[in-house]
Amino acid sequence: MNRTKRTILFISDGTGITAETLGQALLSQFDTKIDFERQTHPYVDSPDKANQVRDEINHIAGRDGVPPIVFDTLVDPQVRDIISSSNGVMMDVFQTFLKPLESALETESAYSVGMSHAVKPDNGYDLRIDAVNFALDNDDGARIRYYDQADLILIGVSRCGKTPTCLYLAMQFGIRAANYPLTEEDLDNPVLPAILKKHKSKLFGLTIDPVRLSAIREQRRPDSRYCSPHQCHFEVNEVEAIYRREGIPHIATTDQSVEEISTQVLAMSGLKRRHV
Repeated sequence: MNRTKRTILFISDGTGITAETLGQALLSQFDTKIDFERQTHPYVDSPDKANQVRDEINHIAGRDGVPPIVFDTLVDPQVRDIISSSNGVMMDVFQTFLKPLESALETESAYSVGMSHAVKPDNGYDLRIDAVNFALDNDDGARIRYYDQADLILIGVSRCGKTPTCLYLAMQFGIRAANYPLTEEDLDNPVLPAILKKHKSKLFGLTIDPVRLSAIREQRRPDSRYCSPHQCHFEVNEVEAIYRREGIPHIATTDQSVEEISTQVLAMSGLKRRHV
């Protein structure tokens, strides 16, 4: 069966992150049936830029034979009106939710560009930056003497997703996450390294399908023992045995996004999301 193709535009007078995040969440309910071509247009903050984007929307509508879907978080009414006059199907994120919120809260919203990503007076920005720096400084077992300052220590075989998960937890939630790779040397004597035993309550394990792991490692070191199916099966089997024996909570990262992995790590570890 041929899949339908549709063009999606995310338009914002700021970074476009809010429009993308909500739009992607909604589109995920249809991505098994439709192929989406996505475009993001950030900083559409003047009539001239809005006219250019409107022309692009109209061009796409004519080319595709169907109107593109447009998710926007535009605050300026003049810019919003220009985009709304296009041949796109408009999904105005702010207007959809702000009006009911204004009614419920009995007050008008700020209608300010970039407010959803503004630096807040509660030091949230500083928390995130500190957590990101911590994740980078404590990546891949680099500086184990700072593990006492970690909120969480991710462990697992090489290339199972530890680093991106640590960085996402830091950037989104202000979590100070370190990670430690369980190498072949660690797994030859399948017990927790001494440095990890000292911080067992902070450990969370990641695992991955060995076939997928082999494919990922093949891109990094082609035709090496490191990426061989036998080696990948050995490492995954041994690390999962350690998790079970030591009672370390763990999840498989094989078919999950970093967002999904991070959310599960938070839920299963009991860590609280910092309001950053």
